[in-house]
Amino acid sequence: MYNKLCCRRSFSAGAEKKDFMYHLIINGLSLNKNERALDTVEKVLQRAGKPYTLHFTQYAGHAREIAAKLSAGGRFVHLIAMGGDGTLHELLNGVQDPANCTLGVIPIGSGNDFAAAAGIPSDLKTAAEIIAFRAPTYIDYIQLDNGLRSLNAVGAGIDVDVLRRVYSRKGRRGSYFSAFIKSLLNYKSTTFTVTYDGKKETHTGLIAALGNGSQLGGGIELFPAARIDDGYMDLIVVDYLSRFRALIAFVKLVTGRVNKVKEATYIKCKTASFTPADGETTIQAEGEIYENTEFSARIVTQKLRFYLPEND
Repeated sequence: MYNKLCCRRSFSAGAEKKDFMYHLIINGLSLNKNERALDTVEKVLQRAGKPYTLHFTQYAGHAREIAAKLSAGGRFVHLIAMGGDGTLHELLNGVQDPANCTLGVIPIGSGNDFAAAAGIPSDLKTAAEIIAFRAPTYIDYIQLDNGLRSLNAVGAGIDVDVLRRVYSRKGRRGSYFSAFIKSLLNYKSTTFTVTYDGKKETHTGLIAALGNGSQLGGGIELFPAARIDDGYMDLIVVDYLSRFRALIAFVKLVTGRVNKVKEATYIKCKTASFTPADGETTIQAEGEIYENTEFSARIVTQKLRFYLPEND
């Protein structure tokens, strides 16, 4: 199956300007499952006369390497992720300069939280038509001081513990929701200082997170007021909760009622940093875990262009 699909490398159309090319990045390890999806996308692009090249990833981090190679030397590149949040995360962090690219997604990943926040439909034909027939528009992304970029959400605390539980099964991805429940029952609060837009506070909390998109974990609406193009990050800090209160808060968070959790601080900001009392921070961005890294960030606007559906 892999050899069959790898032979289908590109499509050219004379109607497009010479240097225009969509680069579709696809998980090469799941081609059997995604062959029909790829057929659907290719038919849309061919019907639209859009030239494209297929790139098949073969290991974790490969999409990042592909984006880095394509954008080397400051070249402008059109990148389309056929995958989910992880693939988008790799492409955004692999490209040399987000101002010199357009980015889009065909949501076929195990987690499609950013696609949901951006209004990208799960119907693959419609998602492909957005890329084929619409011009990209500016969206925001989160830039960490250590160079890491985040398109959807970045956080520290219980969300990292959840992901460790999700990935604890060798060769299999566990349930995010069941892992979240286990973490709520077992995770201990951390004391940290949060600074946002020049203001400083001390918290002993379960989670400190920044959102550009509105949800994470496959549908948990942790940032219900977030917009991907409003020029702000949405900051949430949830202070210590008893186990009973934590379960009640979980229900409210899942249903987008973070404003109903009295232990939650929720604001919009342009800069933010989190410093734990023990000096060690492990963060997650789009489901990828980064050990012992600084958690200081700002929002970047009017730089990255993304293929979005038409506004109502």
